[in-house]
Amino acid sequence: MKHSAVLNMDIEQGIINKNIYGHFAEHLGRCIYEGIWVGEDSPIPNEKGIRTDVLEALKKIQIPVLRWPGGCFADEYHWKDGIGPRENRKRMVNTHWGGVVENNHFGTHEFMMLCEMLECEPYICGNVGSGTVQEMSEWVEYMTFKGESPMADWRRENGRDEPWKLTYFGVGNENWGCGGNMRPEYYSDLYRRYQTYVRNYDGNQIYKIAGGANVADYNWTEVLMRESARFMDGLSLHYYTIPGEFWTGKGAATGFPEHEWVATMKKALHMDELLTKHSTVIDKYDPEKKVAIIVDEWGTWFDVEPGTNPGFLYQQNTIRDALVASIHFHIFHEHHERVQMTNIAQTVNVLQAMILTEGSEMILTPTYHVFDMFKVHHDAVKLSLDVQAEEYESMPQVSMSASKNKKGHIHISLCNIDHQNETDVTVDLRGLAVENLHVAGTILSAQQMDAHNTFEQPEAVKPKTFGAYSLDGTSLQVNMPAMSIVVLELKTNG
Repeated sequence: MKHSAVLNMDIEQGIINKNIYGHFAEHLGRCIYEGIWVGEDSPIPNEKGIRTDVLEALKKIQIPVLRWPGGCFADEYHWKDGIGPRENRKRMVNTHWGGVVENNHFGTHEFMMLCEMLECEPYICGNVGSGTVQEMSEWVEYMTFKGESPMADWRRENGRDEPWKLTYFGVGNENWGCGGNMRPEYYSDLYRRYQTYVRNYDGNQIYKIAGGANVADYNWTEVLMRESARFMDGLSLHYYTIPGEFWTGKGAATGFPEHEWVATMKKALHMDELLTKHSTVIDKYDPEKKVAIIVDEWGTWFDVEPGTNPGFLYQQNTIRDALVASIHFHIFHEHHERVQMTNIAQTVNVLQAMILTEGSEMILTPTYHVFDMFKVHHDAVKLSLDVQAEEYESMPQVSMSASKNKKGHIHISLCNIDHQNETDVTVDLRGLAVENLHVAGTILSAQQMDAHNTFEQPEAVKPKTFGAYSLDGTSLQVNMPAMSIVVLELKTNG
């Protein structure tokens, strides 16, 4: 099959916010404990308790923002339990995720330290479901107030003299569900109240994010925008790609049939419809686009790996997951005017993870490699790209996006979602002299639908140099294998 695209390299459409490539780490299963935090006394190499191998891997993909402590966990998390000497911290039961004991060894200081190590922005989610206004207000004061106050003094007692810079703060999480089973009218009023006391201290400006809709609940968006838009900077949206049924069987992460591959791709592409329709509601109240959509939970959700704790949400990660990530990024790019941050669920050992660990061992997943390949789009200028794609199972077979970085280099990312057939793509390059154009490529692909990395074969799926393209004048021809993701760099010599 043939696909064509026209790339207008001189038509710039806006900035792709690097925060679209954000991450999410919840106190769930082995994401924080074992995945990120092992403690200073661990035989696993660490830096102040943070796993060194995981830290270095996350640095490489330049994660821009990290959401914490949840998720559902956020609305049972009481921050004062997680500060001070670790041996004195209160132990609690993680009722949402496996009923295990949470020892609170990883708290505010450890999280902010992790963000400093990663050179990323912290995005903290506050507790509206079971917490008080005072508790939330004091947490912000503890983290960001420079002067003399009970909370700032307590922070100093716990070893941090200077306040932290905190930009992103979520006022509640999934308040339609695990965060309180609230009606939108009730949550909207609570949001207005709680956010009042999320104050800006000493020049720190907090970007307030309201708890938004579950999937296609457009009424939730309508009520929040109508009643509370002027009090928020962002409104969240949660949507997971699940080929089966959430409660009765989501589908396996590996060893799945062909029809589940197709269903997964269709479910991933549904994100475009959700963003379009939620944006339409938001546009009615915010035509100037001051309120961003923050997709702070997205990704694949399959049945857990056999033999693992069902409350830990541990799943393998295949080339299928990599294509789901690529599709999402292209959709987010298209909605760049409204979508200003997204956070994949989750960073390590949970759902669509970047990294899987087993004791002292660590492997990078196919999804990790997509984040690595696509980091060229961070804060780049989106370029006009008109794609005419043939159909595969009633879907466009090829998805594409293009951007230009600050050096003037152009990057085109493409994915072929067909699990059986290779395809050719012709890109008509317009608006740039091509006489001295140099093209280089990287590809992520596999031979099996469920190809994945294991601790025995950690590099079964990894990026490779790509050369199946040719440039004839202004026509760029690209041959894409089945199930493949390609990133091309175009730059002029000299």
